[in-house]
Parts: sequence; structure tokens; C-alpha cells
Amino acid sequence: MTEPAVQVVTDTKPTAKEQSHVSFPSALQWILSVVVIAAFVMTFIVQAFVIPSESMEDTLLIGDYLLVDKIDYANGGVWSPLLPYTKINRGDIVVFHYPVHPQQHFVKRVIGVPGDRVHLSNKQVFVNGKAVIEPYTTYRSIQPNFYRDDFPNTHYIDGNVDSHWWIQMRKLIEDGNLIVPEDYYFVLGDNRDESLDSRYWGFVPRENIVGRPLLIYWSVKRDSSETDESSTPDAKLIRLVNGFKRVFQDARWNRTLKIVR
Repeated sequence: MTEPAVQVVTDTKPTAKEQSHVSFPSALQWILSVVVIAAFVMTFIVQAFVIPSESMEDTLLIGDYLLVDKIDYANGGVWSPLLPYTKINRGDIVVFHYPVHPQQHFVKRVIGVPGDRVHLSNKQVFVNGKAVIEPYTTYRSIQPNFYRDDFPNTHYIDGNVDSHWWIQMRKLIEDGNLIVPEDYYFVLGDNRDESLDSRYWGFVPRENIVGRPLLIYWSVKRDSSETDESSTPDAKLIRLVNGFKRVFQDARWNRTLKIVR
């Protein structure tokens, strides 16, 4: 009778050739890993935005570069028990898809949440009958605007008001207050006199809200007088060189890594 074959496992060290298969990732693999991780982070966790207008001054300035948290206000679904999703509250700053042109992103402050009764009287905001203390607001216009300053107002209209919103708004006024519908938010800019916001185009749907600004990671002063639109190669090169110079010359270092509130 023959003995069954037995496989003997020896505790020997791997040869040099075998050892070569257990190594650190190559530079290309590291780069690909970083790209994949960065793509995941920028797709699901944070996103970068730049402020193009003065509507949120002095909280956010033109040329502020923001990192926006896309997780905090996300609709949790099956992940709700695991991730700390936050309810959107009055006073929160939010980034959202502009309801009129959803491909654009806007940033404003939430003033009214679903069910709230909102009105402005001589620029003072009232929510559910109580005056709101707003230390973050800026008022720069000395010219009265009865639609803007005493809202909602059906006796006056502003040329910037969206026609669809004008019709809808009139159906949502009760005792001089605008009623915020379920799953919608009323938002205003901190630069109250120079902001096209919910007074002009309506509510922000819940599904339009992208996230909340976390911090200003970079800030650069912008000179509106630079209007050279020449497309010649020389002009493009000059603008590129000037752009690199301005990165440091016009940087607002005191705003770098500033938490947004």
C-alpha cells in the first residue's frame, strides 16, 4: 500500500524575487489613489466655490474661495442612522442651485423654514411675529424701495422680480406675512439692499440645497477695472503672468482659513 502524498510547508524566508512582489505602490499608483480619493471627496463630501458678487458682504466677499460641506445637510436615506445629518435652521448659510436657473449656484442665509410666517417692515425682519436680531446684515442704500424694504408688498413691484414668483407670492400671503411652504426655505443676502434673493425669485426647494460653507480657504481682492477682453496670444500670456503675481500681492491673508458663520 502506498502512502498518501503529503505537502510539507516549510517556514522559510521568501527569496529576493518573491520579496519584490511585496512592495510600496509606485508613484503612478500613489497619484491614481490620490486622484480617486480627491474625486470621491469633491463629489460626496466637500466642494469648492468662489464668491462672484457682493450679495453676502460683509460675511462673504467677492473673491472668497469656499469649501462647502455637502454631507451636513444631505438627505440621509439608509445612511441616516450612521451619519450626523443636520436639520437646516434659521440663520444658517447655505449653497444651493438657483431655482430660476438650476445650473447656477447661489449662497444666502436662511431666514424662514417650513411653516414660518415672514415679513419685513422698514428693512426689519420679523419671523412668526418676532423681530430678528441680525448682527451680520449690511445696509448700503439710502434710497427707499417699498417692495424690498416692506416685504411682502403687493402694492409695489421691483423690476428684478420674477414674474412667476410675483403670481405665486400673492397666493401665500396671510395677514401681511409670507407663509413658507413645506420643504421650502426663505433666504436673504446679508448685504440686504443689494441682494437678489427670495424676495425677488421665491423659495429654495429642499432638494436644491447643496450644503453649507465650512471655511474660506483662500481670498483674493478683485479689481473690477480690469476689463481687457483681448484674446491675442500676447494678451493671454500677460493675463496669466499677472494672475500669478496677484495670487500673493492681492491675497487677503486675514480671511484665509476663516470659519464661515
